[in-house]
Amino acid sequence: MNPSLSAIVVMGVAGCGKSSVGAAIATRSGGRLIEGDAFHPAANIAKMSAGIPLDDDDRAGWLVRLGQELQDTLAAGERPILTCSALKRRYRETLRQAVPGLCFVFLELTPQEAEKRVLARPGHFMPASLIDSQFAALEPPHAEPLTLALDATRPLITLAEDVHQWLKPCGEQGLARTA
Repeated sequence: MNPSLSAIVVMGVAGCGKSSVGAAIATRSGGRLIEGDAFHPAANIAKMSAGIPLDDDDRAGWLVRLGQELQDTLAAGERPILTCSALKRRYRETLRQAVPGLCFVFLELTPQEAEKRVLARPGHFMPASLIDSQFAALEPPHAEPLTLALDATRPLITLAEDVHQWLKPCGEQGLARTA
């Protein structure tokens, strides 16, 4: 494993832009994008598709699997860029246990903007009816180490550049920041 590679989780509620920002970060940093949604078991997808929010038990195995994927990617000498809602601190701690020094990029936006974005994306299993449950579960990581909070409504290229600049000292200072 290359200790100079920072593993990154791009997190936030549905519609915040995790996939787009994650892809931009991966392109900018030469990292490997890991779409967290691709690792959901069929039962989780069916539940969300039916408009039923996931609970802690539904997410437990999924988070362990994502932690393993982060470890495997680092062991292969690649920088993992994981997209994952990571709504609760305990979810983030599960990922941190798998990869100490894990960096989080928290994409913030309003419930209204999240709903607008989710309604505009075709073919995704997450319905807009679950937006409220996402915000109800969200425990913002503002005071957590190695966390950068960004306004998700800013231009994609700006968000990717902000993350690139932040990663230079990430792991050295361990301070939460907001931009």
